[in-house]
Amino acid sequence: MSISLPQDLPVIQAGTPDSRTALVLHGGGGPRTVAPIVGHLAATMHSFAPTHPGWDGTARPDSITSVAQLATAYLARLLEHKERDIVLIGSSIGGWIALEMAVQAAHDERCTGLIGAVVDIDGVGVVVEGEPIADFFALDARGLAEAAWHDPERGYIDPAGFTDEQRAIQQANGRTMATIAGASMSDPTLLGRLSAVNVPTLVVWGESDRIATPTYGRAVARTVPGAQFVEIPEAGHLPHLEAPTATWAAIEPFLTGF
Repeated sequence: MSISLPQDLPVIQAGTPDSRTALVLHGGGGPRTVAPIVGHLAATMHSFAPTHPGWDGTARPDSITSVAQLATAYLARLLEHKERDIVLIGSSIGGWIALEMAVQAAHDERCTGLIGAVVDIDGVGVVVEGEPIADFFALDARGLAEAAWHDPERGYIDPAGFTDEQRAIQQANGRTMATIAGASMSDPTLLGRLSAVNVPTLVVWGESDRIATPTYGRAVARTVPGAQFVEIPEAGHLPHLEAPTATWAAIEPFLTGF
């Protein structure tokens, strides 16, 4: 069975097409959580954030039931468009997708030169002994805010205020995430495969992240050859939303350094 993305996925994009390309990959919260990244990069890059299939009412092909398959589909789409030197920036599950893409690309001659760098922002996906990922699917709205934000009041959204449509989309997103990422939001083989990554990699982590701790993030960075690790103060699982100035102070020198 071939693995391919639907042609009509919604895309948030900004910048000029003749600039270097950044593919921005969202996490479980959907594309709105990475829209500020797309906007910030617009001054220097052509950045775009597709909605992963199955999120926000989009269709998910039967051929995509894992992060590895989703990564394969994104690589195929980039090859189809003859992209080169792409910067992958992923948040949470998006960071997992980005690292999986980098691993797969390292083993595929067709992908030589396709990926230029990876920025993993609080990405889940690996299994680190003694550092379990929070049980996302067992958390209510309050518990999620407590785990994901340095200041939980900023992240808490009262579900009582949702419309029926918003509630249905949120529930469907959760089902898609459970299918793609699994209940543990991890792949036990990934950590052992990260040594194949052969492009500059930056791992950015919120110091207050309790979805996956900074210790977990450091384990990821240690496994990727040459990877840098930066911890963002007073930020949780989405440091680009909670502490954008500090997050960009970490990312921008990395992006201009190669």
